[in-house]
Amino acid sequence: MFNILTYNTISRAGLDKFPSFDYEVAAQIDNPDAILLRSFNLHDQPIPESLKAVGRAGTGVNNIPVEEYTKRGIPVFNAPGANSNAVAELTIGGMLLASRNLPAALNFVRSLAGDEESINSQVEKNKKQFAGFELSGKTLGVLGLGAIGVKVANYADGLGLNVLGFDPFMSLQNAWKLTSSAVPTNSIKDLLAAADFISLHVPLNHQTQNLINETHINQIKKGATLLNLSRGGVVDEAAVLAALDSGALHAYVCDFPSPALLNHPRVIVLPHLGASTEEAEDNCAAMVAEQVREFLEHGVIRNSVNFPDVIPNHSEEGVRLAIANKNIPNVLGQISSALGEAGLNIIDMLNRSRGDFAYTLVNVNTKVPQGILERIKSIDGVLSTRVI
Repeated sequence: MFNILTYNTISRAGLDKFPSFDYEVAAQIDNPDAILLRSFNLHDQPIPESLKAVGRAGTGVNNIPVEEYTKRGIPVFNAPGANSNAVAELTIGGMLLASRNLPAALNFVRSLAGDEESINSQVEKNKKQFAGFELSGKTLGVLGLGAIGVKVANYADGLGLNVLGFDPFMSLQNAWKLTSSAVPTNSIKDLLAAADFISLHVPLNHQTQNLINETHINQIKKGATLLNLSRGGVVDEAAVLAALDSGALHAYVCDFPSPALLNHPRVIVLPHLGASTEEAEDNCAAMVAEQVREFLEHGVIRNSVNFPDVIPNHSEEGVRLAIANKNIPNVLGQISSALGEAGLNIIDMLNRSRGDFAYTLVNVNTKVPQGILERIKSIDGVLSTRVI
């Protein structure tokens, strides 16, 4: 029986992935084997000794102390691409909001009062101030061509925009999905200088913090619109506001409210709606639940942010050990020696590394004595060990 602790409300599409005869799932539970959450902040929460995995029903993991979990050999799973359609559609919506001045127009309509004749007169007198421009024929620059960025590019191509893209780390899988009309740029600078709309779809990390800073904003084509449905921290807000005030930027559309952005006439700020659709919440919950279950039952790692993908066949032959360790010399050798000295035959072994950490699955021919497990756990560099 596995115990799953949930923070936030997790969609039934995810919870139903855990069969009741093998899993207990609750918001309050002792000795959890795994945690499922959305936006709950785990940074101040103690790490249970029983914990084996964390599943984030979404993409970003800034609310999770990933480094601390990594040191314990605990993989953190997320759901890349599961909310991509929701965020991509909202990005297109943001472009329309900015290009047609819709927020200001809606606010004007809400202020109308009087009889029908008076309202019609006010509309005719004032509508010119909300005149905008069409998307077709304009140029969209997409910075970050992951699952979301590719969909944004493809949708924009269908609306008649010219599409530029920049992503030096683009996967082959996403490259296959990208419209053939998209034109790659050699640098962020080239993209910013040519685009009427710039849409950001990058993760927030040490490399992307304030990625769009004063230097980059000064390179943006005059009168362009900047869209950020990625993370608030990838943009230097002060530099954006200065560009808006000077007229260098037409508008800033983002999904992350802050005191500095509220009530600025050229800022369209949304209440973090990117993945807030029923479909996205279902997709994210189902995807991460399947990954957590696969890990608990078979030791498989798929879409972890801190450990490599390790996807063996699901052979039930023998007994499987799952070992997380630092990626340092001779750890595998010591594991193999410990098993061999105990008379255990290795049927299959799969090892993968990712940066400073690695993960190994070992199938042996018979039950592993507790003493051997303890010996493996004591090997320098081994972070966690369990029998599947």
